[in-house]
Amino acid sequence: MGFLGPEGTHSEAAALYLNGLLPEKCQLVPLSNIYAAIRAVEDGKVDTCLVPVENSIEGSINITLDTLANTDSLKVVRELIWRVHNHLMVKEAGVPITKILSHAQPLAQCREYLMKNFPTAELDAVVSSAAAAEQVATSPEGSGWAAICTERAGKMNGLVPMAHNIEDHDNNSTRFYQLAKTDYNGKLPAEKTLLICQIDGKHAGRLCEVLMEMAQRNVNMTRIESRPARTGLGEYIFFFDVDVPGEADRLQQAIEAIGKKSIWLRNPGQFPVICAPNKLE
Repeated sequence: MGFLGPEGTHSEAAALYLNGLLPEKCQLVPLSNIYAAIRAVEDGKVDTCLVPVENSIEGSINITLDTLANTDSLKVVRELIWRVHNHLMVKEAGVPITKILSHAQPLAQCREYLMKNFPTAELDAVVSSAAAAEQVATSPEGSGWAAICTERAGKMNGLVPMAHNIEDHDNNSTRFYQLAKTDYNGKLPAEKTLLICQIDGKHAGRLCEVLMEMAQRNVNMTRIESRPARTGLGEYIFFFDVDVPGEADRLQQAIEAIGKKSIWLRNPGQFPVICAPNKLE
């Protein structure tokens, strides 16, 4: 199972938890970025990957959505909802903080805390929170660098905590997708499905028509997101999170009807939703 590495990231923590639930235990493989994790599945280098798709504070992870929109070989196998806690870790206690490193997402998730407590500190977005911990660990003595990361990443690199749970909202959560080429949900029932389509924006009311295909069949849409189609200005791809109804034929009818109103449509599977306990890292 590929994940956003190195070891010590929130992605690794989520992957460790999910792997503990799976009947088919995986070797965890840290990869350099989200795109690399998804491509590794497509290229057959790993069997599956776990990648973030949305954070409750900062919204969608665009690289995940864009990559899913441009492949027809991957299935969404499971969704994992992971509570995220961010910790401020330093190399030396008592040294004034001059620079704070982390992935762009944790920096944004802790924006209010940082502005209140470290208004003059330089903020540096790096490839992952674990990489931030590694850089702080190798920073010059007395430099005042700090990392926003998991406790595991900090401890792995010899850092000490300065503050715990510094996220601006205590309900900070990230949704992850487990992706694979084959659909193997196991014994858990499918709760959601993902629809990805491009519609003709020059056709007045086309998006409304697409939404009505779900509404009139009592198929519940829980989320809608748009991304540029990269085919021209004003052209967009839409992502719909949809609950799987008890009567499967209603969903299938809606998908077929939406397909007729779309330039193209992809449905990368139906999947269960797993909520991790709050007490985990």
